[in-house]
Amino acid sequence: MATGFGYLLQGQRWVGAHRRQLGFGLIPGLIALALYLAAIVALGLFVGDLVTWATPFADHWAAPWPGVLRGFLDVLLMVLCLFLAVITFTALTLALGQPFYEALSGHVEQSMSPGIPVPESGLPVGRMIGDGILLVLRAAVWGAALFVAGFLPVIGQTVIPLIGIGVTGFFLVQELTTVAMQRRGIDLRRQLRLLRSRRMLVWGFGIPLAVAFLVPFVAVFLMPGAVAGATMLTREVCRTAPAPARH
Repeated sequence: MATGFGYLLQGQRWVGAHRRQLGFGLIPGLIALALYLAAIVALGLFVGDLVTWATPFADHWAAPWPGVLRGFLDVLLMVLCLFLAVITFTALTLALGQPFYEALSGHVEQSMSPGIPVPESGLPVGRMIGDGILLVLRAAVWGAALFVAGFLPVIGQTVIPLIGIGVTGFFLVQELTTVAMQRRGIDLRRQLRLLRSRRMLVWGFGIPLAVAFLVPFVAVFLMPGAVAGATMLTREVCRTAPAPARH
């Protein structure tokens, strides 16, 4: 895990030494942050009404049980949405900033292998879009499963949040390495296989990043360095991988 965390730090140091790349890399994150803040504020304003509408059966319960149930569901729904926000923030930011992060990742590769041409994307555009949709759907399924598991007594309040952080960390690395992986012609299925083969490396990078992303505004400033570090991590994971298929 220490090696994965090391790549996360190296990525932040790299963008710190390349201020121009850092400046461009902040733009997509700021746009995504504004969108998510608007959505979270709207949810915070209407979550009580939403939960009340979804639990009409509790209207006939004796006090204080309707308030207890709905208060618990309010918190659980907000936690679920924050969990999904952390996961999908990276995907949305990468989608908005694809040209920025493609260029940033390419500069990282050039700096690590001077004189060697940077690999060009080996996947069709349609395949890349399809993989992105599948990744979001996988995240939604995991989010729904963890949301339901949160109702379990004791485990739902102790073990499940820890599992959630681990899942979030893995998905963050999956999303961040997509740019460099797709450049090598590696599709979603093979990406997952490669990352699962190096779980400790992935969690060492992803779990600290997932925890940091829970702090407001931090994700925006860490994203450029996270993309740079993920490019370095991709090179490590793919070091002994077969050459990408030609399309």
